Amino acid sequence: MKFNLKYALVTFLIAGKFAPAHAQNQKSEADFKAVMEKYSAVGASVAIVKAGKIIYTHSFGLKDLENKTPLSDQDIFRIASISKSFSATSIMQLVEAGKINLDDDFGDLVGFKIRNPKFPDQKITLKMALSHTSSLNDSQGYLNLDLINPDKNPNWGKCYNDYQPGSKFDYCNLNFNLIGTIIEKKSGERFDNYVKNHVLKPLGLYAGYCVDSLDSTRFVNLYEYHADTKTYTPSPTAYAPRRTEIANYVMGYTTPVFSPTGGMKISATDLAKYMIMHMNYGTANGVKIISKKSAKKMQTALTPEEGYGFAIRTADNLIPGVKLKGHTGSAYGLYSTMFFNPKEKFGFIIITNGINATYTDGLPDFSREAINVLYQDFIK
Repeated sequence: MKFNLKYALVTFLIAGKFAPAHAQNQKSEADFKAVMEKYSAVGASVAIVKAGKIIYTHSFGLKDLENKTPLSDQDIFRIASISKSFSATSIMQLVEAGKINLDDDFGDLVGFKIRNPKFPDQKITLKMALSHTSSLNDSQGYLNLDLINPDKNPNWGKCYNDYQPGSKFDYCNLNFNLIGTIIEKKSGERFDNYVKNHVLKPLGLYAGYCVDSLDSTRFVNLYEYHADTKTYTPSPTAYAPRRTEIANYVMGYTTPVFSPTGGMKISATDLAKYMIMHMNYGTANGVKIISKKSAKKMQTALTPEEGYGFAIRTADNLIPGVKLKGHTGSAYGLYSTMFFNPKEKFGFIIITNGINATYTDGLPDFSREAINVLYQDFIK
């Protein structure tokens, strides 16, 4: 065969261009796998953003332990509490449209009395609910609004803490299931459809709250770890379709069926695209989801000690010397992490479907170690 100098030179240049990146990826993947092994992770999907663009995605381990199915970048997870930021983003759209105000009475918006019985004259505002300073709690549950409705439950008062609304932070899922009802009442769209039409579709994301609107073959099995036996059991309810409840749906009341507080299903890659929108203060790929003012408001802490804004918190204890914005999620054995730096335009998505979880400063050690590995290998 005749030697082609031009072809050989091009091949050499291409190989030279990609060899360092390939070597870096190999090192990073080895580092990440070591963290996974340390915490007995079943699987994990990763997406990294640098200079405002996704520069790396990869999936490690298994989607399905029983059938040993490898996890892929196309697979989607129920991401738990990162879902709250989709609800808060939707609320900010309605605020911008003049349909609601952050200082509105939460009860007036929900449609029944929301007042702490210890402070009956103190208005609880939408802003308080978005920032978990409403004085509501999850002690009675949060999957049914009857729990806090005085007309439905004589023990509704137990859903409130013993301090003045607006004075303290207490993370509360019930806040966001109630916020979902407000989105329905003020938009006229079912909660899952509102988010799909006004956030997901404009950003070109394959995701959603309604199980039956998605390809179930892409769902990642979630696994609870049992430290005593060092074994995993699959969650039977993470992707429950709840068809009976949806068939009998009451707009503006049975909204918790879709779990505005934790029910979003999405891949790590698409979650990174959503994160870029918040990183850019409301806009991605020329598509404006919320205004810069609204996005900054979401990212501004109302509780300095907790660093919590509207479903986005400040974290300065993840990477030493680096301040990040974002949220975490945990349920059914899943642990999800979305953190970004809006000034330097980098960020991380890490989602695992099962780990041996230990915590430091309220964050899973797996997530902390994983994000530091990715930061050192790709950003620093």
